Amino acid sequence: MRISALAADAGLPVATVKYYLREGLLHAGTATSATQATYDAGHLRRLRLVRALLGPVGLSVQQARAVLQLVDEPGDDLYSTLGRAVSALPPAAAPPGDESDPYPRARAALTALGQVYDPDFPAVAQLEGALAAAESAGMPMSAERLAHYGRVLSDVAEFDLDRMPQEPRGAVEYTVLGTALYEPVLLALRRLAHQDAALRRLQRAE
Repeated sequence: MRISALAADAGLPVATVKYYLREGLLHAGTATSATQATYDAGHLRRLRLVRALLGPVGLSVQQARAVLQLVDEPGDDLYSTLGRAVSALPPAAAPPGDESDPYPRARAALTALGQVYDPDFPAVAQLEGALAAAESAGMPMSAERLAHYGRVLSDVAEFDLDRMPQEPRGAVEYTVLGTALYEPVLLALRRLAHQDAALRRLQRAE
């Protein structure tokens, strides 16, 4: 299909598709002349993914490009690839503190949960920043809340891993894109669960 048809199928202006091509978010089509190219279903799937990453997920062009490059060229190590993907996703990682204990809040939380973790994994620095922000706002994470959140999220992790493809490239795509695309779903569901629980309590009180 021509770029105009590709754009129409994706629900995007042609100018936007051309912008994604220039930014490396969408791979080039098959050239048919010096000024024209054709595109296929793979381009349409990629465009829909780009829209999701830049729209609902809220990534910048630079962050989306980093995630997509990892999907396209995952490397041999799933763990390190996921680490690079996590580092490209919000929130921004906290700068390390004392070299002997760079992320004390995160270390204490993960130790309390009994989780095995790599201290260099980018999510540790992200957790440190989040815990520090809650603490500075006067709402530090309580041990009870941490334990409850930890149990729930451990179940989520087990569910995800049970469904991960065994083929290496498929596993990388599932893990990287699942992290980018599903985390906003978890956040929105938590907010809606709060609303539902509050309304149910109000109804019981009437």
